[in-house]
Amino acid sequence: MGDEQRKGIGRRAFLRAVGGMSTVAAAAAAAPGEALAYDPGPEETKASYRETDHVKAFYRVNGYETLKK
Repeated sequence: MGDEQRKGIGRRAFLRAVGGMSTVAAAAAAAPGEALAYDPGPEETKASYRETDHVKAFYRVNGYETLKK
C-alpha cells in the first residue's frame, strides 16, 4: 500500500469537508435577514411587584425588617 495511490477522498479530508459544511450551514441559519425590535406592549410594561401579605411575611422571616432605617 506504500506505492499505491488511492483514488477518491480520504477519511481526514472527508471529515474536514463535512465539518466545514456544517459550520457554514450553522452560520447561514443563525444570521437573520432583518432584525425586528420587540414591543412588549402596555400589559407587560406595567409594574408587577406588589408587597402583599406573603411578601411581607417572607421579609419578616428572613430578617429584612432589621435592615429598615
